[in-house]
Amino acid sequence: MAQPGFWDDQESAQKLINQNNELKAKYDNFKELVKLVEDLEVLLEMVAEEPTDQELLAELEQTYAAAANKLQAYQLSILLNQPYDKDNAILEIHPGAGGTESQDWGSMLLRMYTRWADQHGFKVETVDYQAGDEAGIKSVTLLIEGTNAYGYLRSEKGVHRLVRISPFDAAGRRHTSFASVNVMPQLDDSVEVELRPEDVKMEVFRASGAGGQHINKTSSAVRLIHIPTGIVVSSQAQRSQFQNRATAESMLKSKLYQLELEAKEKEKAKLQGEQLDISWGSQIRSYVFHPYSMIKDHRTGYETGNTGAVMDGDLDPFINAYLQWNIHKASGDNDK
Repeated sequence: MAQPGFWDDQESAQKLINQNNELKAKYDNFKELVKLVEDLEVLLEMVAEEPTDQELLAELEQTYAAAANKLQAYQLSILLNQPYDKDNAILEIHPGAGGTESQDWGSMLLRMYTRWADQHGFKVETVDYQAGDEAGIKSVTLLIEGTNAYGYLRSEKGVHRLVRISPFDAAGRRHTSFASVNVMPQLDDSVEVELRPEDVKMEVFRASGAGGQHINKTSSAVRLIHIPTGIVVSSQAQRSQFQNRATAESMLKSKLYQLELEAKEKEKAKLQGEQLDISWGSQIRSYVFHPYSMIKDHRTGYETGNTGAVMDGDLDPFINAYLQWNIHKASGDNDK
């Protein structure tokens, strides 16, 4: 029979194991980086002796690229110092006003984040998916699983603005679209959030769209409405109503916890990542495809003209710039 405090001891032991694994992973990454730098030094010496050797030059270029990528990943991991950075992420995309144009922009962001997650070895699960009327999406909720998923993606919370020649406009006019991205950590059982049964209304419905095709014949999808706050969450990815309710409850707890944190931040007048109206003047990042190509983050000032790479998931430079900017901001460095 378990002794009093047995499970508490087990939890503490597991936390220590997780912390040890995280430290070991950082140390191993550092050692790999050192090894790559040493290889670069050797290759540079060899190229200096044989400057016309094309094989050596190609190897030097490949090793340099690998070291640069490894260094960027290591720098990002060091910057992840917030309490829930290591956790899985719940990411929501909500297109703004504008019908098909904005809904298509939402689907473009969905593709961008899915590709980014795939490139980093994260598992992506579509928890809820509402298809657009003609194209794109009305909304989507993703669960992105992997170490530091939330730490990386918290930079994406806010309004994203697109300027392009609309493929849905026969006159070929330029359109501006907005989509709101919300990101929360998936909380584990160690974080207590009160969820009273009388405060939650449950609705069931038939799943549809991405993530729900396998359960279309039964009403196994679940929608939870938190009556005091009006927060609504849905899950349709799982095969049973019980599983979908558990997923929805986890998302609801994350949203309520986020609401509590934001209330505290407002009291301290230190708003970070505030969700604003999905309209002009509130965007964190602009994606301009016409009349020129440029993606710019309005918080950090980081920008790139390689719009295709970003839309294919190359978000790390933006994430890196945000994490460094956020550290300067928290420390009161306003030079940025």
